[in-house]
Amino acid sequence: MAGSGSLPTGFGELEVLAVGTVLLVEALAGLCLNSLTILSFCKTPELRTPTHLLVLSLALADTGISLNALVAATSSLLRRWPYGSDGCQAHGFQGFIASLASICSSAAIAWGRYHHYCTRRQLAWNTAISLVICVWLSSVFWAALPLLGWGHYDYEPLGTCCTLDYSRVDRNFTSFLFTMAFFNFFLPLFITLVSYRLMEQKLRKTGHLQVPALIAKTVPTINAINYALGSEMVHRGIWQCLSLQRSELDRAR
Repeated sequence: MAGSGSLPTGFGELEVLAVGTVLLVEALAGLCLNSLTILSFCKTPELRTPTHLLVLSLALADTGISLNALVAATSSLLRRWPYGSDGCQAHGFQGFIASLASICSSAAIAWGRYHHYCTRRQLAWNTAISLVICVWLSSVFWAALPLLGWGHYDYEPLGTCCTLDYSRVDRNFTSFLFTMAFFNFFLPLFITLVSYRLMEQKLRKTGHLQVPALIAKTVPTINAINYALGSEMVHRGIWQCLSLQRSELDRAR
């Protein structure tokens, strides 16, 4: 880790500045876009549906990723990690929770869309709430394991943010990495691909083909654009929030 006022070993001034700038732009963009999604859900009654609850979960997870990136950006621009060893563990823990929740929320959204379009039934509130609770409890569980000794958080090569220590090759970390990857990457990816594939086959017969983004599930900006800001209903909700217009339900009351 870089000392106070010194560059991280093996990195130049321009490299550190570039990393910090990119992280700062991504963090601010993710915070702004996902905050609009969260605000529109809270302020617009029409958006408070079980399906949009899954999108809200994704927006919250990606907001967590953006906050984590903001801390990393600040440290990169300072050219050092100012929060100590405990801060490193907390930073890695929080970032890992948000990342896992983002991936699993994307899979939950894929399943929810499959359920809606292929069964022609609305997603029930108890089902959506159960999915969200499972996503976040699972994310906290897997992110806590490195703090308990299975896996390990450490500084990234730049020395200005923290994540899983992928440089370790011992049996402890290898077993954690493969087990975690199966349940939190390959399984959600399988659910996402199968759900969209079945939905594609169903909608192709009706002539209403939808092509979702299947890549970059942990990028907050892309998720916000794809799942939230790409929705016409969310567009209306955001416009109502920004322009202080009342929704139809509010006017009816």
